[in-house]
Amino acid sequence: MTHTHGTYDLSLVLLSYIIAVLASYTTLDLAARISRASSGNRALWIGFSAAIMGMGIWSMHFVGMLALRLPMAVKYDNVLVIISAVAAIAGCFAGLYLAAKPGLGYRRLLLAGVCLATGICAMHYIGMDAMKMEINYSPFVVTLSVVIALVASVAALWLGFVYHRQQKRFAIRKKVASGLIMGAAVAGMHYTGMQAAAFPMHHMDMHGGTGMFTNQRLLAYGVVVGTLLTLGLSLAGIVIAKRFAAKQLRIEESQNWYKAIYDSITDGIITLGLDRRITGLNPSAERIVGAHQSALIGMPLEELLRVARSERTMDLDHILSLAEQGKHQQYETVVVNAKDERLNLWVSIASVSSGQDSVGMYMKLRDITEEKSKEEHIRKMAYEDDLTGLPNRRMWQERLTSAASELGKHRNCFAIMVLDIDRFKLINDSLGHQYGDQFLKDVSERIAQALEGSGAELARLGGDEFAILVMDACSREDLSALAEDIVHQIQRPYPLHHQDYYVTASIGIAVCPEHGQQPDQLLRHADLAMYEIKKQGKNGYRFYQPELNDRLEERLELERDFRQALPRNELELYYQPQVRSSDGVMIGVEALVRWNHPRKGMISPGVFIPLAEEIALVGALGDWVLRQACRQMREWHQAGGPLVPISVNLSSQQFYQSNLDEHIAGILTECGLAPQYLDLEITESMMMDVDVSTQILNRLSALGVRISLDDFGTGYSSLSYLKHFPIHKLKIDRSFIQDITESESDRAIVATIISMAEHLKLDIIAEGIETKEQLDILRAQSCREIQGYYFSKPLPAEEIERSFFEPLREGKIRA
Repeated sequence: MTHTHGTYDLSLVLLSYIIAVLASYTTLDLAARISRASSGNRALWIGFSAAIMGMGIWSMHFVGMLALRLPMAVKYDNVLVIISAVAAIAGCFAGLYLAAKPGLGYRRLLLAGVCLATGICAMHYIGMDAMKMEINYSPFVVTLSVVIALVASVAALWLGFVYHRQQKRFAIRKKVASGLIMGAAVAGMHYTGMQAAAFPMHHMDMHGGTGMFTNQRLLAYGVVVGTLLTLGLSLAGIVIAKRFAAKQLRIEESQNWYKAIYDSITDGIITLGLDRRITGLNPSAERIVGAHQSALIGMPLEELLRVARSERTMDLDHILSLAEQGKHQQYETVVVNAKDERLNLWVSIASVSSGQDSVGMYMKLRDITEEKSKEEHIRKMAYEDDLTGLPNRRMWQERLTSAASELGKHRNCFAIMVLDIDRFKLINDSLGHQYGDQFLKDVSERIAQALEGSGAELARLGGDEFAILVMDACSREDLSALAEDIVHQIQRPYPLHHQDYYVTASIGIAVCPEHGQQPDQLLRHADLAMYEIKKQGKNGYRFYQPELNDRLEERLELERDFRQALPRNELELYYQPQVRSSDGVMIGVEALVRWNHPRKGMISPGVFIPLAEEIALVGALGDWVLRQACRQMREWHQAGGPLVPISVNLSSQQFYQSNLDEHIAGILTECGLAPQYLDLEITESMMMDVDVSTQILNRLSALGVRISLDDFGTGYSSLSYLKHFPIHKLKIDRSFIQDITESESDRAIVATIISMAEHLKLDIIAEGIETKEQLDILRAQSCREIQGYYFSKPLPAEEIERSFFEPLREGKIRA
């Protein structure tokens, strides 16, 4: 039998190749995007790519068929033509579907290539069978065409899903080259398959007059339509691919941003499915939980909480149920994670929805351990004493306020004690603050020991002052026993710096509601009671009494009035003459300050001078007295009065002020009084520091003023110091004079002082002479100068002039 193979129209062959290249390029361009598409869109993109590739191969096949020139007319079976197109598209879809799945390996790549090659071969040989003529095939060439189709398919899929995904540089150039290669492979398979076909010369029609057939001319129109459709799909695919690429790039960038934020955020994020199992967590959550996510993915949330043990009981099921209902839940907890780290966490749980449906929940964990630590440190600074660790004044007052608010609801009464350490300043000043701090710690421990079992709360208010809140305390007997125990504990010796030191305590007690119900009122009343026990000798306790408040009010009123006494000229000087015991002639006067209160009348110096010392006005008072006394004595001298000195008492604050000598020299100059007419009286207690006192007294003596030692015999100084101090006169205290007529001891003491003064060549004067019997004894003991009510009480300046200076000027008495 004679066969023919036909000839080819080279222009149509070239066109078929171009169609194959376009289809291959478009498919390769879409292939990389198929694998990156979401699962919902992947099937759509696979179908679109399969349609382009299948129609491209089909169009290339029939353009190639049209390129074949046979010596007989050829008709085509329309059904088989359509089936061949469907076979091409189906094979492309199956191959692309397998290749587009994640994790493409060589086995699945080969299987996908087989599917694609099957579709191509089926399309080719079904399309050949659509030619209604007898065709004989060469088995070897047919096999070769199938191999070419398989190799071309595997190569196409490898280029699209492996190679181009790994290669980023020159992507377009490589896709063009890949498209040319793949187009050539597909065209080579087609023409190889065509070469396997031989057409008998005695061609006969095989359709038997039934079915629908298309001649070669009509098929040409169909192929043109298919080719245009393929080209249109290709162009549309390229445009769509470009847009998809831009969109995909934006999506990838967003995903990268979200992932970077998700991974770097300091809060732990845990995502949960609808079954409350963990579906994901970020690195911060791994750090907080203390376990790797590989061990946590899929774990129920309840198991996670066993890994991170909560120290606070909570109804997690209830919390999650509320979160699933769309109610955002927040709470604070403390957990111990898998690494045995104790963490404070702020937890937020919320539902995650997609449209109207919930798809799960997320849990946000914020590690607030450091914040809590700082808060605790600040709380300690605000509410705890940093030295003893006890509650401080702020915390104690808040607790006191709370106790007062609960009065009548949870308790009937309570008491507060205010405790002050007697002589603490002596220890602190002598040993230094280091030992002083240790001493306060020891004291706080001893008070705490005394309070054990009483339910009382101890606090340090500041310095050496402590406060105690005693709950449900109504019995004065119980409170007294507690206070006595505290006093006893504090009295025990304190071994500090290789020696034992002793202190005492003064405690004031106020009971609520008996002594008030307001916290400030109770604290003030306890303070008053504590100050009262200090006045009474310290080392004890005292309950508040209403009269203490009256005394305080009176004292505060007196303090307010005294501050205005100098500006209102309410102070005045009285003068008490000093006389010779032998003849009663005045040899000097002592200036004594008096306060003529506008409502209360004359107030004793024993009342307002300690007050002036306490409110730091004694310096100003002393300067006023000194200036007024010097000015008055100068006026008396100028008026012809006797040239006698005036005695002025110096306070300890004046004595230790800097440049005292210059200050007094300035007053003397201002007033015009010669220094020898000023006699400064000091007490023995001012000379405790011998070195400092000696320097001050030497400078005063150098001015020419006289120095008298007042209240001699009642202080603590050593008699041996008298030979070192520039003292001019000793003043025997009135305490030795008042019983001198009855007490032999007092007479002996006075005689000794007088004898000692004579041996030291010091002048001596006795004060407080009130009877002639006292005067006679002093005369008998050779005391030459006396002062007291027996001769004259302190008098105003006018009275002094009338009683002493006028008789002197009239010659009635001798100077």
